[in-house]
Amino acid sequence: MSAVSRAVPGPGLKLGLGHIGIGWRREIAGVIADLRPGFCEVIAESVPLRFRRVRRARNERGRGPAPKFRRARPDPALAELAARGVPVVPHGVALSLGGVEPVAPARVRRLAACATALGSPLVSEHIAFVRAGGVEAGHLLPVPRTTEALDVLAANIGRTRDQLPVPLAVENIAAFLEWPESDLTESEFLTELVERTGALLVLDVANVYANARNRGRDPHRELARLPVERVAYSHVAGGAQGDDFYHDTHTDPAPPEVLDLVADLSERADIPFMLERDGAYPPAAELFDELDAIAAAARVAPITGQAREVWS
Repeated sequence: MSAVSRAVPGPGLKLGLGHIGIGWRREIAGVIADLRPGFCEVIAESVPLRFRRVRRARNERGRGPAPKFRRARPDPALAELAARGVPVVPHGVALSLGGVEPVAPARVRRLAACATALGSPLVSEHIAFVRAGGVEAGHLLPVPRTTEALDVLAANIGRTRDQLPVPLAVENIAAFLEWPESDLTESEFLTELVERTGALLVLDVANVYANARNRGRDPHRELARLPVERVAYSHVAGGAQGDDFYHDTHTDPAPPEVLDLVADLSERADIPFMLERDGAYPPAAELFDELDAIAAAARVAPITGQAREVWS
């Protein structure tokens, strides 16, 4: 694949995202409030919904109860960021786009309500399934890389996009094992998926690293095969080596190998990067160091200057 000039902004920048962002979590909301993030991402299912009744035209018999309408009610600290002009991206974890069953319209409406409430430029979800036969897995499970699975995923993405007020981006996940019947490589699968659906890509470089490491592959070669021109933004996160596998924990600093992938990707495309932390939150100074390391790897301006003064 030919290199992409960094002079040409990627889709995420065109949608208004800045170069360095962070995953918004209530536990670190105070720290984030003092940053100047290029964007934030929030787990859509963590945004409360408010119910109210609205009037509806009655039928010819004069009947027809008014339905309940759901409106997202974001945390005040998150709403304040959006009011400041910080783009906020709702990130879903429950649509199960890779499941055989069609995506539940109510779940899509929830994602759409979050986007509307936050004035979001796009929303995102995972290339995964989380339920089958009515049973919730509680985890993001990988989709077999087959043409049949691609058809199902593309159909679900198409139906979802039709119900959303903003563009949809889908994320590659980390998986310890591969389905034995897969007949497409990950790059072939992702490229075909975004071409067929028109969806954008959330490229998680930490997941690229985790999958390559656990399968004995070169992460830079894996990255080089991916459709970077469709990347809306990129996740950066840490992990830890277990007894048998490298685990994408989101509770550790990004290792040098992942930051090397950030540098590699930034050479090929001008895209936003964001720190993803889901627990074991460090002191503010260490969190700022993690953000600065990502900015340095991507060769863009840091977002921590003012916040360091406040939290010093």
